[in-house]
Amino acid sequence: MAGFHEVRFPLRLALGASGGPVRRTDIVNLSNGREQRNQRWRDSRRSYDAGSGIRSTTDLYEVLEFFEARAGQLYGFRFRDPLDWKSCAPGGVVSAMDQILGAGDGATAAFELLKTYADFAGSWARRISKPVAGSVLVAVAGASKPAGSFAVDAVTGVLTFASGHVPPAGAVITAGFEFDVPVRFDIDRIDVSLAHFEAGRIPTIPLTEILP
Repeated sequence: MAGFHEVRFPLRLALGASGGPVRRTDIVNLSNGREQRNQRWRDSRRSYDAGSGIRSTTDLYEVLEFFEARAGQLYGFRFRDPLDWKSCAPGGVVSAMDQILGAGDGATAAFELLKTYADFAGSWARRISKPVAGSVLVAVAGASKPAGSFAVDAVTGVLTFASGHVPPAGAVITAGFEFDVPVRFDIDRIDVSLAHFEAGRIPTIPLTEILP
């Protein structure tokens, strides 16, 4: 990913952030009173505001330093979504059986990490491009794979099986993992307000997801 720094926005500040997925839909009102809906974006795009996590001048300076090091909007970075940061539900424990990545054909060694959001009426598979290094667990046909039988690129989210461990035809590949969201600042200006001694705030710190 061009223009990206593999660093994470300060975690303690991210925990106070607000935001989530954004979709873009065109709604056309027809002459008969009905409406037609057209999906403009195939995938959702996360948007956050980290301003609410600022509590002290130490926090202010940490954000300013991080902002300057990224040159404003120029370089992307990792961000921990305070709610959605692992392959299972927020209160669950990551398991190698959490998410289906695909099925083997006996030759393909590389698979993208995916997280699927679904109910009985529909589903959407999200590509995970920024897994947390060392957090990925993998299983093939329900059997956990040991360390050394696969490698995960923490920069791209691609899982690659080692020679001799390529999934056989029809075998279902599953995985569990923690992950960050690739984002950038959505402003080129930070407005700082010193409310009183040793306290302050930045009214808004908008962040927007960079799609892989």
